[in-house]
Amino acid sequence: MSDTIFGKILRREIPADIVYEDDMCMAFRDVAPQAPVHVLLIPKKSIVSLATAAPADHQVLGHLMIKAAHIAEQEGLEKGYRVVTNIGHDGGQTVHHLHLHIMGGRRMNWPPG
Repeated sequence: MSDTIFGKILRREIPADIVYEDDMCMAFRDVAPQAPVHVLLIPKKSIVSLATAAPADHQVLGHLMIKAAHIAEQEGLEKGYRVVTNIGHDGGQTVHHLHLHIMGGRRMNWPPG
């Protein structure tokens, strides 16, 4: 497990508002939400970003995508939502542990930023 803030959340060293957890991943509310619903979904396996994922990570990556849809439904985002992962400095990644942002509850604009 990584020694990032997300690793500390996974180890329960830092509290989080957890909305979903299973043996492969955990989802919790973002402490600085950018939408009315903003949940972060992280793998329990330490993967820095999508760019560093290995072919052997295909099962966890697929699991994250399926669970993102499940969490969006659980959160009442039937009108639509956005799933984003930031990769590297220029992509806006600030925590070096793969995470998906699940955002909704309002109309999402394009382009995003």
